[in-house]
Amino acid sequence: MEKISIGIIGGSGLYDMPGLTGREEVRVETPFGDPSDAFVVGTLAGRRVAFLPRHGRGHRLSPSELNFRANIYAMKTLGVERILSVSAVGSLKESLAPLDVVLPDQFFDRTRGRASTFFGEGLVAHIAFADPVCPDLLDQVEAAARRAGAAPVKGGCYVCMEGPAFSTRAESNFYRKAGMDVIGMTNLQEAKLAREAEICYVTIALVTDYDCWHESHETVSTDMIVENLQKNVRAAQAIILETVKHLGEERRCGCGEALKYAIITDKAKVPEATRRKLAPIVGKYL
Repeated sequence: MEKISIGIIGGSGLYDMPGLTGREEVRVETPFGDPSDAFVVGTLAGRRVAFLPRHGRGHRLSPSELNFRANIYAMKTLGVERILSVSAVGSLKESLAPLDVVLPDQFFDRTRGRASTFFGEGLVAHIAFADPVCPDLLDQVEAAARRAGAAPVKGGCYVCMEGPAFSTRAESNFYRKAGMDVIGMTNLQEAKLAREAEICYVTIALVTDYDCWHESHETVSTDMIVENLQKNVRAAQAIILETVKHLGEERRCGCGEALKYAIITDKAKVPEATRRKLAPIVGKYL
């Protein structure tokens, strides 16, 4: 199969990518189980891309059920070097209104027990994750968003909560006082695994509501979120299209060498089964 260098993860509301030609469904087997769905592989603005609906077609998987390792491992085996991830988020700031587009550059993990590393089973690695979003890809997505007519807010902290229930008012106010910006349920694990897989990663966060802290804002409901998602999804598709159109072939960041100094285990001591299992991730170092 021809190398696919760009991956798109569609979150709530984004289950398809218009303009994708020469479509074919590709199912990828991984040692971590099945990804969320079959990938839709095709050509967008002259570039080969792989699209994956994060929650599966028909939105069948809750945030806590997502097989993040399978999703990112599959992207890696397809040749993906950059991931554009679209997510619905709640706003924790008055200045970030529903329908705004935010491009977070930080994450805060409030999930419980989710698998968020490929390593273990005799192979230990500690990646640098101080800056979890690829700075070069972030700049390119911001520029694309402006060309698409959006006014993105660049930077900010995304709180990744467990879900599937929305926040309590106490939690929402706690995150606000801590200086967080938006809240969602999925992107921390994606970002961490993408870094381990040496894939550039950016979140395009679509604000659907003010979470539950806003006293004059109606209670968060699925209907409200879906309505705003439908309004936002066209903006997300336009941003992705503009990004893909202008994305350079060569990466100008350090994401492609994230594991260079991260592997701690003596190479001679790595079990053969683990070597085989993680060959797409660490093969060039072992």
